[in-house]
Parts: sequence; structure tokens; C-alpha cells
Amino acid sequence: MAADVMTRTETFADWTYYPELLERPVPRYTSYPTAAEFVEESFEARQIAALQALRGPVSLYLHIPYCHEICWYCGCNTGAANKTQRLAAYLEALHHEIELVARNLHSSVRISRIAFGGGSPNAIKPTDFVRLVDRLTVNFRLARPVLSIELDPRSLDKDWMRAIRGIGVIKASLGVQTLEPRVQAAIGRVQPQEHIERAVEGLRNAGVDSINFDLMYGLPFQDDAVLADTLDQSVAMGADRIALFGYAHVPHMIPRQQRIDASQLPDQRARFRMAAQGHARLVGAGYKAVGFDHFALPDDDLALAVAGGTLRRNFQGFTDDQASALIGLGASSISEFPEVYVQNEKNAGRYRMLLGADQLTGRKGVARTADDRRRGAIISDLLCRNRAVIDGQLLAASRDRVDPFIARGLARLEGNKLQLLAGAEPYARSIASVFDAYRGGQKQFSSAV
Repeated sequence: MAADVMTRTETFADWTYYPELLERPVPRYTSYPTAAEFVEESFEARQIAALQALRGPVSLYLHIPYCHEICWYCGCNTGAANKTQRLAAYLEALHHEIELVARNLHSSVRISRIAFGGGSPNAIKPTDFVRLVDRLTVNFRLARPVLSIELDPRSLDKDWMRAIRGIGVIKASLGVQTLEPRVQAAIGRVQPQEHIERAVEGLRNAGVDSINFDLMYGLPFQDDAVLADTLDQSVAMGADRIALFGYAHVPHMIPRQQRIDASQLPDQRARFRMAAQGHARLVGAGYKAVGFDHFALPDDDLALAVAGGTLRRNFQGFTDDQASALIGLGASSISEFPEVYVQNEKNAGRYRMLLGADQLTGRKGVARTADDRRRGAIISDLLCRNRAVIDGQLLAASRDRVDPFIARGLARLEGNKLQLLAGAEPYARSIASVFDAYRGGQKQFSSAV
């Protein structure tokens, strides 16, 4: 660590800490407008119209809102997979939704990607997973889609490995978070490292060629050494991708987080230091930085998208997926259409009831205006390509908020081209938020770092 006495700034692993630029919580910008701008009303008619307007390659996301164990930190829409009938009823509804959505698609639509998330998709039986894929195959026109899945290593058995190999899943994401037992206990996710190692070996043998580890910093009882050890072990286990997220402690929004001892959480300065040192450690280990919190080995598709300038951001985070639309299936899943975002009914019971009445379940969303699309493109370009072209009127209206970042050497403005510079990674979301027309209100978001 180096300290600048004159300006009283601190530098950690080549990132300079400016706390005043990180004071304001900001969205993660997996969409624009963000989910905070979604309104609650029936979006079924707009959902149908958007589906019918689709042409060409499209991606699917299927949400399984169940886990065998509920982690205390988790903000996902998920519940305990402890009742067989509950799971069976949900899957029956999901099968029906697949049929209803497919009926509304033009014959030119081809499915190029299918992602399974949750919750934990492996909370259901592997045979049910195979039946789900069969239903997709029968109802949609599949164009040799890339298949990916999120997995809980604690309940990943040999039957699941056989299903993964048989279906042809080639990308998997493991919920690891931390490998330190004390920290695991503090967040309600105890999983010995042997479980992770066994999962990686099994997935490799099943033909999975890209394995992501989801990791977190800013956890209780976590310090620099604990994080460094988790990163080193993750690298040693051969993770192709690593997502290093900052834990967002918002117990007023996520009641299960009340079980986490907030007095043991690191402060913002420590979080910044962890993010900086984590970034330096992974880049030093040969990973390419992808956006502000992802890392990938140089030959991974995500790193290749960065090199080729094709990196994108959608509701699943940074992606190399080039499809213009993402159809969400399952309770609470979000569909991303060019002119509207639609979120399915969140409550699994009401979700089932709507489908039982042959209704699509879009019950929240937001129409995207021309200004939304313009601003969304700027935000996406800044986060995915570290630069954006900004029209004169918008730039003039934003200069007072951009200038503090320029003054500190985090960005450069040449004409109407804004370029993020080295060391701007932890400030990227804050800089992007300058062009967010909705951030004048009091919406609650996570810390910028």
C-alpha cells in the first residue's frame, strides 16, 4: 500500500481509493432501465406481442427457484426444495409455460443458447432435468444451442453428472463463495473444499469445457489472507472463469441476511482493498479481466469476447451471447426484448395458477423508450468496452458529474468520446450511473464496491 500525504489518497494494487466517489450506492446494470424501475401490472399482452415479433436467434433462461439449503446471504428468488409435490407442481407449470411461449414464436426463431439457473437447478432430480430438456426440444426449434447450468456442489451426485453429459451441457457455474470454514459458517453455506474438487472433476469428465466459480468478498470474518487463499485454491482447481462479487448486506430487503453478524463485516475501505487485491491476484495468475468483476482464462469465450469487442451485459451478467432477445421461463424470470422487459410472477403459487388458466405470467416490467435505449447503450459500452460516444446535449447535462472522475485520472474525455482509464474498474458502475436518468430517487442498491 502506498499513501499520498498531499492528497491523502491510498493506493491498493494499482487502484486508488477515492471514498467520496463510492459513497452513492449504484445498480449493477444488468439492464437499463434497471429492475428498480419495473412497474407491477399485467404485461401479458405486451409479452405476447414481443414474443410474436421475434425473429432469428434467441436465448432462453429457465429459473428453478428451489435449493436443498438456503444460504443466509442469498438474494435470489428461491425456497426450500423439501416437498416433492411442490417441485412436481412447479415443473408441471414450467412445462406448460414452455408450450405457451413456443406457440407465440415465429417459425424463423431459433434457440441458440439455453441457461438453467436458480436457486439451484440440481435441487430437482436429474430425471426431471432430462424431461425438461426434452420438453424444450419438442416445442422450440433448437440450433445446436450452447447449454449452461448453475450448480450447488453440495448436492451434485453421479446421476447428475450422467444427465449433464447426456444432455450436452458445456458450461457450468459453481456456487463457491469462499473456501474458509469460519466464513462459510458465518454465511450459512458450509461446503468442504473436497466437494468443490469432486464437482470440478466430475464436470470435466462429463464434457463441461468452461467452469465458473462464483466467489465473494466483503464477507464476515473475511480478511485479505482469507480471500487470497480462496482465490489461489480456485485457480489451482482450474476454474476457467471467476466472478468476484462484493457481498451486499441489505437485511431490510432480504430478511434471511439478518442471521449474518453485521459487526463482523469489513468496512468500505477493506472491501475496496479486497477487490483491488483480488483483481491483481487473478490477473497475475493469467486471467483476463472481464468488466468490473469477472475474470476468464485467455482462451475462454468470455475473454475472447472482450478481445473481439463483442462483450455484452444482460440479466445474467457479462456474456458473450449475441442474441438480441432473452426469453425468461419460470417464476420471477425476466425476458429481455428490444423494446420491453417483462418479469414473470415471482410467487410460485400464483405462477402455477396463472399457467393453470393458460395465461402467460408477465406481471412486472417496463417499456423501453428511445431515450432508455440510447442511455442503455452508453452504460453498456462503458461497462463492456470501457468507452462510449455520448451526444452533445446529454454530455453537457452530465459534465458536472463526470468531471470528478476525469479530475482523478479515472476517465478521459476527447470531444464526445468518454474513455475509462486504468484503475477505473471499481468506479465503472458509478461512472455509468452518471447517464442513468432514474437515479434521482431513493432506490436502494448495493455498494459500488
